[in-house]
Amino acid sequence: MRRESWLLLVTLAFVAAAIAFWLTRATVLTVGVAPSGGTEPALLRAYAETSVTRRSGIRLEIVRFDGVRESAEALAAGKVDLAVVRPDIAMPPNGLTLAVLRELAVILAIKEGGPVRGFSDLGGRRLGMLAERISDRPLVAALLERYGLELRPDAASAAVPEEAVALVPLAEEELGPALAAGRVDAAMLVTTPASPGARRLVKLLDEAAGDRSLLLLGIPDAAAVVATSPKLQAVTVPAGLFGGDPRLPEEDLSTVGSSYRLMARASLSRSVAAEVTQHIFEHRADVAARAPAADDITFPAYDTTAVATTARLPNHPGAIDYFEREQESFIERYESWIYLVAIFGGGLGSAFAWLRQTLFRIRRERIQVATARLLAIRSEATRVSDPERLRSIADEVDSIAANIARQALNRRADWRLVEAASIAIDAARSTLARALAAARR
Repeated sequence: MRRESWLLLVTLAFVAAAIAFWLTRATVLTVGVAPSGGTEPALLRAYAETSVTRRSGIRLEIVRFDGVRESAEALAAGKVDLAVVRPDIAMPPNGLTLAVLRELAVILAIKEGGPVRGFSDLGGRRLGMLAERISDRPLVAALLERYGLELRPDAASAAVPEEAVALVPLAEEELGPALAAGRVDAAMLVTTPASPGARRLVKLLDEAAGDRSLLLLGIPDAAAVVATSPKLQAVTVPAGLFGGDPRLPEEDLSTVGSSYRLMARASLSRSVAAEVTQHIFEHRADVAARAPAADDITFPAYDTTAVATTARLPNHPGAIDYFEREQESFIERYESWIYLVAIFGGGLGSAFAWLRQTLFRIRRERIQVATARLLAIRSEATRVSDPERLRSIADEVDSIAANIARQALNRRADWRLVEAASIAIDAARSTLARALAAARR
C-alpha cells in the first residue's frame, strides 16, 4: 500500500505541475511586420525585446515581409497571429485592430501665388512625391480620381493633359528645391503629421519656398471622402503644428489619411488580445527610448463600446476589454480548466479511495485465509502421528506466522484479524507440540 500511495502522489504532483506550467507559460505570438525599411519593423522588434526583458506573459516572434500587402495576406492565411496592416492597401478579412501604430495624413504643399490653389487645380500639373513612398501612390490616385484626374507616373517629361496629373518621384532633399524652382507645381505629403520626419520635410519645403510663402492644404469635404472610402479616416492637423511665422498650417487642417495598424486574427482569444494590447500601451514609454515611433501609437477612436465593436475598421473585442478596463480575471479566463481539474481531481480521489479499499479487502482476505489454514492445520495435527509430517506442518505454521507478521508491520491491518491469527498460531503450535510428544513415545 505504501508503494501505491507514493506512486499516486507522484502522479498527482506531476499532473499539478504540468497544469501550473501550462497556465503560467508565456504565450508566443508570431507578428508579421512590414514595410521593409519602414518604422514598424524596428518598433515591433523593440516590443519583442521588451517582452523578454520584462518577463511578460506575451512573447512576440517577428516575421518580416517586404510590404504591408504581404503581411496582411499572411494574417488572412493564418500564417501569423498578428500583423502590421495598412487598410487602404490590403485589409485581411479576419483582421481586427488592437492598436493604431501611426496615422497618416494627406497634405498638399504649394507656393503662395502659384498656379495651384487646391486639388481641383492639379489637372495638367506636375506633382512631386517622395520616390520611396510607392505604397502612397494608390491613395493619392484614388483622391485625384474624385476630381476626374488620373495620376500618371510616366508623364513627368512630357506635356501633361488637363485630365491628368504627372507624378514626379523625388528624394527628400530634392522635393523643396523642385517646388521652389517650378519643376513641380505642388508636393504631396502622406505622412504622420507629428513625427520628426514630417516636421523635417515641411521645414525643408518652407526653407526652399522662401519668404514664408509655403501653404499647406487639406482635402476638401474630408467627411464625404471617408463616407465613400471606409478604409480611410478623417484627420485634423492642428494649427501651428510645424511652427513658423506665420504658423504652419495657419489654422486647423481637415484632411483624410490612412493608418498603420497592429491587427490580430479574429480567432485570437479575447484574454490574449487584451494582454497584447496591455503590453503595447504599458511598455510604450520604455520602447520609445529605443524606437521613437512608439510615441505615435494610439487606440482606435470611438465613443461607445457599440461603436468600437461595429466600426467599419473592426476592433478586436479583447482590445476593447483593455480600453474599457473589463479584462477577464484569472478565474474567468481559466474557468473551464478549473472545472475540468476539479472533476479530474475528484475522479482521481475516488479512484484512490477505491484502490485503498480494494487493497485493504485483499489484505483482510489474505489474513482470513491464513487464519483458516492455521485452524485446519490444528485439526490435521490431531490425526497425524508421523514425526516427519508433523515437523513439515510446523514449518508451514512458521511460514504463515512470518507472512502475517510482515503484513502487520508493512501494511495497515485490522487488529481484530491479526489478534485472531495470533491465537490460531498459538493453538496450532500447541497442538503440534502435543502431537510430536505423543509420536516420540
